[in-house]
Amino acid sequence: MNQSNATQQPVVKGAVAERLNAASNVHAAYIGLDVHKATIAISIAEAGRQEPEFRGEIPNEPKAIDKLVRQLSERFGGQPLLFSYEAGPCGYGLYHQVQASGHDCEVVAPSLIPRRAGDRVKTDRRDAQMLARLSRSGDLTPVWVPTPEQEAIRDLTRAREDMKAIELKARQRLSAFLLRHGKVYRGKSKWIPSYFRWLETVRFDTPVQQIVLEEYVDAVKGAQRRVAGLEKQMAAALPTWSLAPVAEALMAMRGISLITAMTVLAELGDISRFDSPRQLMAYLGLVPSEHSTGSSRRQGGITKTGNGHVRRVLVEAAWSYRFPARKTRIIQQRAERTSPTVQAIAWEAQKRLCGRYRRLAATGKVKQLVITAVARELAGFLWAITCEAMGKPHGSRATA
Repeated sequence: MNQSNATQQPVVKGAVAERLNAASNVHAAYIGLDVHKATIAISIAEAGRQEPEFRGEIPNEPKAIDKLVRQLSERFGGQPLLFSYEAGPCGYGLYHQVQASGHDCEVVAPSLIPRRAGDRVKTDRRDAQMLARLSRSGDLTPVWVPTPEQEAIRDLTRAREDMKAIELKARQRLSAFLLRHGKVYRGKSKWIPSYFRWLETVRFDTPVQQIVLEEYVDAVKGAQRRVAGLEKQMAAALPTWSLAPVAEALMAMRGISLITAMTVLAELGDISRFDSPRQLMAYLGLVPSEHSTGSSRRQGGITKTGNGHVRRVLVEAAWSYRFPARKTRIIQQRAERTSPTVQAIAWEAQKRLCGRYRRLAATGKVKQLVITAVARELAGFLWAITCEAMGKPHGSRATA
């Protein structure tokens, strides 16, 4: 059974017997795993309606997991089994180990697990039984699991993001320290060479405060070096990455630099696995929330579900479309490394998104709302370019 992607929706409710009969033809049993750092609680649900059997707990170690898989395989005569556990801090090592054994495994989205409103008891045993039961009925939503190569690139982009957050915090602390003591920079831009030269002229009355200033400045410079070093590693890793052609195609768009392109693909993988751009927008949480009942219909802010890393970088990229559409030298240099069709889609996207920003801003909407709307459409164009780079149909009207 192939691993489902992150956009799979729960099976439509109703016709429970049909689901159970269909599922029983695929797997001999459904194994629910409640995974923790030190232990794994195990429950087994066989075909039918009986309550899942709780097997107990094992250490969260490769040898113990291999022994469990071997014992269950012997118990069910070597027939395929489906193991399920929630996505969490323990990663995907268990998934890869089970898959390598010849059985199927799914990592499920915790936020999409059906839960009873009145259930106030939570234990490892009950969680494992719940996973086994819902896996048997087809009511779990698997997430997309990255390959080891994909996970390595994701770790690299997330490390750069973490270092960037540390740099921002260091800048805030330095700025707050200077402001408290009335040291105000009169230049136009901070954190450029002229700003650091100004910092060298700042003097305090006491030696202790002068030391504090130097430590804050060193913290900022150290964070900047780490960020720059990780960005160099990203540039070095790109040529050997399997998704390098897609990343270069995405960089033909305005606002999509190497950092943004690699972050999007590291988090989502092959975006063309989504059936439509609307599905991608919904997955990223860029669609409006809604509460409708009876004759009333009310829409609220975006849902903010799915991958927050990608949503953040797309919103940042969307700010570049507040300026008039034009092919700058940098954008054109990046675009020339791609096919004429990709260039046509990127230019069509720039014209549309810049125009959309102007139209929405002219209505008096808050800028943040306008940018979010632009980011939502930007995701759709990224999907179209990815499909073009992967040789899949996308339906874009832009032609070379």
